[in-house]
Amino acid sequence: MGVGRESRAASTATFVRRSYVFIDGAFAMTTATLNPPARADIQLAPSLALWLALLAFTAVCLALRDALPWLVTYPKDWVLPAATWINVAADAFVALFRPVFRAISAGLDMPMRAIQVVLQWLPWPVVMVAMAAISLRASGPKLAVFALITLVYVLGTGYWRHSMNTLALVLLAVPVSVTIGFALGVIAHRLPRARGGINACLDLMQTVPAFAYLIPLLLLFGFGPVVGLIASAIYAVPPMVRNTMLGLEMVPEPLKEAGLTSGCTKRQLFWLVEVPQALPQILVGINQTTMAAFSMVIVAAIIGGFEDVGWEVLSSMRKAQFGQSLLSGGVIALLAILIDRITLGFAQEHSPGRGWISLRGLAGGLAGCLLAALALRQFMPELSNPVPGSLWLPQLNAVNQVLLNFVRDHADTLEGIKDTAFYCLMLPLKVGIVGSATPAIWGFTLGPVLTAAYALLIAALTALATSRASWAAGVAVIVGGIILFFGFTGFPWPAMIALAGGLAWCAGGRPVAIFAVLSLLFILLTGLWPFLMQSAYLCALAVALCLLIGGGLGIWASQNDRVSAVLRPINDTLQTMPQFVFLIPALMFFKVGDFTALIAVMLYAIVPPIRYVEHGLRNVRADVVEAARQMGSTPSQLLWQVKLPMALPVIMLGLNQTINAGLSMLAIAAMVGTRDLGQQVYVALGKADTGLGLIAGLAIALVAMMSDRIIQAWSKQQAA
Repeated sequence: MGVGRESRAASTATFVRRSYVFIDGAFAMTTATLNPPARADIQLAPSLALWLALLAFTAVCLALRDALPWLVTYPKDWVLPAATWINVAADAFVALFRPVFRAISAGLDMPMRAIQVVLQWLPWPVVMVAMAAISLRASGPKLAVFALITLVYVLGTGYWRHSMNTLALVLLAVPVSVTIGFALGVIAHRLPRARGGINACLDLMQTVPAFAYLIPLLLLFGFGPVVGLIASAIYAVPPMVRNTMLGLEMVPEPLKEAGLTSGCTKRQLFWLVEVPQALPQILVGINQTTMAAFSMVIVAAIIGGFEDVGWEVLSSMRKAQFGQSLLSGGVIALLAILIDRITLGFAQEHSPGRGWISLRGLAGGLAGCLLAALALRQFMPELSNPVPGSLWLPQLNAVNQVLLNFVRDHADTLEGIKDTAFYCLMLPLKVGIVGSATPAIWGFTLGPVLTAAYALLIAALTALATSRASWAAGVAVIVGGIILFFGFTGFPWPAMIALAGGLAWCAGGRPVAIFAVLSLLFILLTGLWPFLMQSAYLCALAVALCLLIGGGLGIWASQNDRVSAVLRPINDTLQTMPQFVFLIPALMFFKVGDFTALIAVMLYAIVPPIRYVEHGLRNVRADVVEAARQMGSTPSQLLWQVKLPMALPVIMLGLNQTINAGLSMLAIAAMVGTRDLGQQVYVALGKADTGLGLIAGLAIALVAMMSDRIIQAWSKQQAA
């Protein structure tokens, strides 16, 4: 044991010493080669000095990590019992206000059950005709045909009754969210002082995993469908608030002045001038709110426990019925796409379907559907009830058996893929090369020679990045090389906090740096640092792979319309598919573990890089592209030296969304055996531990907000 520890300490010291010898040479090459103007020297010098100091501090922490173990493992005696404090306060709050919230729950239960009764009472042919008419008004005959295909699919799967219960939840959650969101958006618009607090609350609502606030909701409102309804309504509020604020801010000032000149009171000016002018953006908010409510149906089923599609997805997953899981998940995805297209069609001012049927015609058609429903219920009751069971159940059982046989027959191959990816890619990032290079894992020990070779490689890459790009690229190579060598879980927490603070300082200045450091200190002091590092390694790898694969697909789609047409419905399906469904193929082939979680996170987070890269490249200014072609640029030069640099702000927005998507999947991925922040949220839900759930959820939210602030600040800096 002592020999191994001394060997690891020696390799650590050797790596640090050799790295920083070559670091100095790399930075010397930078200053000698680039030779920027004097003003640039003044701007670059403080940042360069800061990073040199941070790298030196990191080297000291790494050299002392064996002598001072608390630099890596934060002592439990230093942890603040924040979860206990929150539990005490929550217990007092619940005991005092539970009757009020139970009364609210009872008040929402009646309209929800009424909507369920109405939807279940309506004959399925009438629902199909009504949805086709609404789709025709929203976006024309293509959407009407899609609506009929979707509802026929729902009917054939045997999930008609479940789908109507899901629609009942969404139809009540959306008006609640729209009302609250519109009111908060107006308040934020009218009271600039309140805007900062409202924006902070919106950030938390959009980044805290839903599992985290399910615990206090269960304690306050009890168990049942209404709790799922309230959770869906809370999750769906932020898009409405943001779009209401944006719509009201976009109202032209001359139009307001014209209203005041015409003698409008403040109330008349708001309802007759500002709201109509902001209505298109408000309708976009309703569209996004509806989609957010749909995305919560499975989470709502966990605490709701009633007969809806979300519950069927969960039940099928627990029974390892992969065919049924995909079938029921497809129902949610198709319904979400249909509702998305309908609400988006109504939100667009010049929708292609507006000429097919007027509002009066639509109202008349819906009235006719109601009369037809009464007639069918009276004279043809056999057409009123949906088809019992799935028409494809025998085929689904056959599919399940085929999949199970495939997994059984190719178990060694699948296990080999899983082990190769884990031991060669995931484990080095998790525990570092110094922890992976053992006889039991890689078959050899990392000695001084290999350590020196790795240091030489990092130094060469640093010099190359510095000479070809900038000193910042060289620093990025150094930091990445050090983290890869020691791993996320073995990296000293003071150095990690210092590096994150330095990155935030260079990107956004003092406010962003203070927020980043305080966020990480909160996670450290509450005892969640080891789980944060587990989350960081998993999300970092997933985001990197998503950018590599999704970015490549986005570039391909931007240059090929056929590829774009093929990817578009795939992206729509991935964006509307419930998060739980992404666990199905991963579990089916690779069982539980970190690799399964990585696959699930990637499936959910790969859409933003595809969409944003394609969108950014397709919207590069045509005159710039034409000028580059006239100057003799090859297609490769045009892509790498013109289009990608100009599309960088949009691509960075895609990176931001990819990180947020990856973090939002942590709590879901915890169901397949990860030991990260998401697992802490899931464990807290099982124990009804409000304090742990809120702290772990807040930790995920802080990481998401920190990355968002850094990326946004950097993008603004580049645009300026």
